[in-house]
Amino acid sequence: MQTVEMNEIARIRTDFGEKFGIPRQSGLVEGLEGRIVFAPEYRDMDALRGLEGFSHLWLIWEFSENLRQGWSPTVRPPRLGGNTRMGVFATRSPFRPNPIGLSCVKLVGIENGQDGPVIVVSGADLMDGTPILDIKPYIPYADCRPEALGGFAQTMPDETLEVVMPYVLPQSMPKEKLSSLKSVLAHDPRPSYQDDPRRVYGISFAGHNVRFTVAGKTLVVTEISQMSVEQENNN
Repeated sequence: MQTVEMNEIARIRTDFGEKFGIPRQSGLVEGLEGRIVFAPEYRDMDALRGLEGFSHLWLIWEFSENLRQGWSPTVRPPRLGGNTRMGVFATRSPFRPNPIGLSCVKLVGIENGQDGPVIVVSGADLMDGTPILDIKPYIPYADCRPEALGGFAQTMPDETLEVVMPYVLPQSMPKEKLSSLKSVLAHDPRPSYQDDPRRVYGISFAGHNVRFTVAGKTLVVTEISQMSVEQENNN
């Protein structure tokens, strides 16, 4: 078998400092903003000429936090409760022979500044710092197939949880970030096999530690605290 080398062309900056809490698919939370910052050798506006005419993009990226030796022909999709095994090629599991992910995101705009051209997108399901391997335009007539079947993932998951936030929230988190956080939590970031109302979960979002509990269909945010500089660097 041949080994194929690929170049990291960019990294995406998002509000997710760790894997836990990231939406399971792109587009589930449209308010999530990401910024694609190119590596120095690819900071050329000419490479983006014509991109502004497209509303959506495909991002091809590396599951950089899930690198491991070997692979398994079957995995346990969260969509099926984490108890049913399916073929790895019938899922979007990160544990694949090649750790490559694919996300469809909305193009918000293109900026050109100190870091060269930066692509601003929304709806990304990526951890902060994820390596981007390629960017391709989404072409409606070619990429949208209304007759397509989605197997066990035919329908989009509903926002199943009611999110209750405390009355006193840190002023350090902007209102638009709070709105996106609420949508992220509503999609229930917990592993599907966990259902302990006494357990306190935590995610890192927009430079803040967010802790919450879930009982039935209600998620209660118990704490939102700003992360220290040391904590952010560790992420």
